[in-house]
Amino acid sequence: MLSQALLNWVNDAWAVFVLFLIPIGGGIPAGVLLAKARGINWWTMEALYFSSDVVLAFAFEPLTWLFIEAGNRYEPLGRFNRALKQSMTLMVSRYGINPGPLTLVMISFGVDPMTGRAAALAAGHGFLTGWLIAITGDMIFFSAIMVSTIWLNSVLGDGTWAVLLVVLLMTLVPILVRRVRSRLTRT
Repeated sequence: MLSQALLNWVNDAWAVFVLFLIPIGGGIPAGVLLAKARGINWWTMEALYFSSDVVLAFAFEPLTWLFIEAGNRYEPLGRFNRALKQSMTLMVSRYGINPGPLTLVMISFGVDPMTGRAAALAAGHGFLTGWLIAITGDMIFFSAIMVSTIWLNSVLGDGTWAVLLVVLLMTLVPILVRRVRSRLTRT
């Protein structure tokens, strides 16, 4: 029989893992703070987050292919699929005719792993390499958010404010970067 301490750790790890499965919003900072509060170290957080990305890959990939197949049978959905593919190809082409893995990793880092996978697919990468690229970018993003959340929590001493600030920064910084880039390219 499992000891109570091990059972508690498994329950804590499961709670963190479930938060990491949330693909948008405060899942990462909330999961990081919960893990920290429950005594889960950083490398276990990394493993739990990586595991959530693997679950995402196995859930998202079949849905993607079902969506594509449905678009082959239902014309309005087919038009949407073609528009989505065209926009993904356009996004990838901004980084060169055939962007390399590092560029695709940065797309995943800058947007999300599903977009990273779609960009890798548009660049011709299959399931395994496409998801490895997408997960690599997402793991770099996770590591940056994890460190930021832990640091902000230690500075502020309040997990709620740390999560809110991290989510706010995750939302605003990309917008500000795009605006700065836009102004720099116009001049």
